[in-house]
Amino acid sequence: MIENRNAYIAATVYAIIIGLSFMFVKVTLTVATPLDTLAHRFTIAWIAATVLMVFKKESIKLAKKDVLLIALLAVLYPTLFFAFQVFGLVHTSSSEAGIIQATIPIFTLIFASIILKETSTRSQKIAIGLSVLGVMYIMYMNGTGGSNTSLIGTALILLSALIASLYNVFARKLTQRYPLFTITYIMTLFGFIAFNGLALTNHVMNGTFQQFMQPFGHWDFVLAILYLGILSSLGTSYLSNYALSKIAASKMSVFSNFATLITILAGIIFLKEEFHLYHLAGSIIIIIGVVGTNYFGARGKSNEKI
Repeated sequence: MIENRNAYIAATVYAIIIGLSFMFVKVTLTVATPLDTLAHRFTIAWIAATVLMVFKKESIKLAKKDVLLIALLAVLYPTLFFAFQVFGLVHTSSSEAGIIQATIPIFTLIFASIILKETSTRSQKIAIGLSVLGVMYIMYMNGTGGSNTSLIGTALILLSALIASLYNVFARKLTQRYPLFTITYIMTLFGFIAFNGLALTNHVMNGTFQQFMQPFGHWDFVLAILYLGILSSLGTSYLSNYALSKIAASKMSVFSNFATLITILAGIIFLKEEFHLYHLAGSIIIIIGVVGTNYFGARGKSNEKI
């Protein structure tokens, strides 16, 4: 039971860090391109992970097939997840991004039923439909021009939510087979190589290599990138891997609702973002759907199962 309690504490801290991360990403994007932001973020994360490995005297011992499996997981998270998230935040507010991320439990349940063959009830399906309706409503309202955000931004954030859901499902098995630090380190290293490779290639092709380090001349960028690199990238990888090794993927994904609340409040209070009534309506619909999905899931030992 203590292990489960620690897993829920880890999931809560994870949600707080993720919730604030949207705000810090928006800060970095004021002085750096999305690719540069990702490259610097994972450079900091990899350095921190390497320092931690040295001090803890950890060793990375993996067979080639193990490295391949973790690398495939790293394609989902951090690579695709953060790529879609950061490029999406270029076109949308952090508050709206947080709302869309609340759909992660819904997609996790769908993928878990397909991949892990988990069962769902009729009531859960109705709740899932409600959450999807909430997302579609927000996207429709954005399309009517009632917001400064765009459909492409919302779509990219939605893709990041899909990726996170797939990660939750696949990581559930891997985190029970491999050491947590090993998975976290390999995933961070993968992000460091991928994003630095893309960013540097882009600068070399455009002849703008001197711009790569310029963002570090801004203190707000330095503070934000340290938060994103050490806490949001490295810290959340470890916390989520730990939580997923102890609790079910569907339970872990529910904490994204808490992260959504933190994101919305941070965007409104610190970034002075606009928050329209349709955002509130859409978020309520999404969260009711998510809560309903998990509530009916807890009561799922009934003849409603399919």
